[in-house]
Amino acid sequence: MMVIAMQVFAQDQKAGVSTDSLYASDKIYVVVVCAAVILLGLILFLFSIDRRLKKLEKYSSTKN
Repeated sequence: MMVIAMQVFAQDQKAGVSTDSLYASDKIYVVVVCAAVILLGLILFLFSIDRRLKKLEKYSSTKN
């Protein structure tokens, strides 16, 4: 039980140090912006695929 608790404690300290350094150097904003741009790109891509599929379904139903 102590070994598991020590591992969790050690991981918590390391994660805190990396996030603190990102906040201190303002690099966290770069990470957030990059993640937001990637997410926005994926969402736009999915909506464009959805529109294309709707057009194909409409074309296919009118053809038959």
